[in-house]
Amino acid sequence: MEQGLVQIYSGEGHGKSAAALGRAIQVASSGKNVVIINFLKGTQNEEFLKRLEPEIKIFRFEKSEEEFAQLSEERQQEEIHNIKNGLNFAKKVLTTGECSLLILDEVLGLIDNGIISVEDLKHIVEAKSDDVSIIMTGIHLNDKVCEIADEISRIDAMNYKVFCEK
Repeated sequence: MEQGLVQIYSGEGHGKSAAALGRAIQVASSGKNVVIINFLKGTQNEEFLKRLEPEIKIFRFEKSEEEFAQLSEERQQEEIHNIKNGLNFAKKVLTTGECSLLILDEVLGLIDNGIISVEDLKHIVEAKSDDVSIIMTGIHLNDKVCEIADEISRIDAMNYKVFCEK
């Protein structure tokens, strides 16, 4: 039995979700099931990503097509209820062993927005069996979240000229 890891992809740069999706494709191509739950993002790329099913199942519990930050306060409150349903689903997926890899895309943003606490996230992670991996993505990272993870990857945007200057 392979030991599952809890990984975090964070940082200001683009590519966190893409890196998680790349890992999902690797896992699925080895015959294992993957579940991705998207948070706070709106409906971008949703139709394309659905083509990856049934090996990679993608869920989004928010009803709005817009990103969470663009919603009115009233609509945000409605979406918080939907988001919490998504988190309950994540815990169910882990306790029933429905996948080898669970990706909680932009879940760290739920902490930033005060929707969940680090303790709430920790309770979800604790539901995983030893052979299941979890990837969590988001921009901001704090010390308490780091304690949950086995591995952390920081993805930052860099100016090409500064980075590769000769």
